[in-house]
Amino acid sequence: MRILYGVVGEGMGHATRSRVVIQHLLDQGHQVHVVVSGRAHAFLAEAFAERVAFELTEIRGLRLVQDADGVDRSETLWANLADAPESLRHNLRVYRDVARRFAAEVVISDFESWAYLYARAHEVPVISIDNIQILHRCSHSEQIGGTWSRNYALARYSAKAKMRGAYHYLITTAFRAPVRKGRTTLVPPILRPEVLAAERKPGAHVLVYQHGEALEALLPTLQRLSSHRFRVYGLGERDSAHAHIRFCPFSQAGFIDDLATARGVIAGGGFSLMSECVHLQVPLLSVPIADQFEQELNARYLERLDYGVRADALSEAVVTRFLGQLDRHAAALRTSTPHDNTMTLACVDELLRRVALGEPPPETLDSPSLGDRITTHIDAALPPG
Repeated sequence: MRILYGVVGEGMGHATRSRVVIQHLLDQGHQVHVVVSGRAHAFLAEAFAERVAFELTEIRGLRLVQDADGVDRSETLWANLADAPESLRHNLRVYRDVARRFAAEVVISDFESWAYLYARAHEVPVISIDNIQILHRCSHSEQIGGTWSRNYALARYSAKAKMRGAYHYLITTAFRAPVRKGRTTLVPPILRPEVLAAERKPGAHVLVYQHGEALEALLPTLQRLSSHRFRVYGLGERDSAHAHIRFCPFSQAGFIDDLATARGVIAGGGFSLMSECVHLQVPLLSVPIADQFEQELNARYLERLDYGVRADALSEAVVTRFLGQLDRHAAALRTSTPHDNTMTLACVDELLRRVALGEPPPETLDSPSLGDRITTHIDAALPPG
């Protein structure tokens, strides 16, 4: 089939999991034309440089401006408004070019709007693959409360509006949640092959991964905790005046090795790293970006299952408490069941087969690989949405 694949370029988690799906599609003999923005463009260009049935086009997407407290809403708004005229002109040129050269039979979107809008304009079925639709298509009443209720409502509406009316929604998640919408299937997270190949061997260090400003603010705390060893990612390689702290240059192989051998991880609330921690059974102290409710929700599930701890901010008391509970979190993680990508990719194949046959959108999927799925089938009487 001819597949148009849209990938969000803000944050690399979308790109790393899309690489896995795109690789599978190409191996199955499909033609894949990817539209992507941001840093993900270079990543995917390098990953598939030698594939003949693969084509890549760069689009302009929204970008987030962050400070030490998370997303700077004001700066994000003004930055995107300033870029809007040129971004719109560029994306219209790309639209005309792609429509002329590539007659897509189906669109797959990882929460990416350009490909979704293309599909709606050309009446092509859309398959949604992402983790964010869990906000809208599942119920989370036990995890929601207090001051987060308004933020949850806004995040849920945004997820609904961005990808409305898809042929089917594959939601990647490491946690169980009751499905409340039709045409929805929960599947395990899509993991990089390098992570699937990693062997869990707990060592003596704690992996720390934060963006620059937040990490600089955390360093005095780490310096005082001299009875623990820390491997720090996010500031590049540098000399350390403290023997228990090592600043690591980023490399995929080095990071995954340090992750698989860590006693615990201190990081943000990003879904990809959280999923990798759960798969490798590494306890996580998660600090979601302020006002990013999808990250907040994942962190609440993490804490509810005792796989780790969520925190609004990193302080010495928070870090010390987490480090004192690592054995308990590790024991809870050992009760989880690791999954590879077999189930998720089988669901993709089933959906493409149904689209090729002209079948109506399925309320549930019946791929044989779903025998050990992480959630029950939804009730067929539930309304699509």
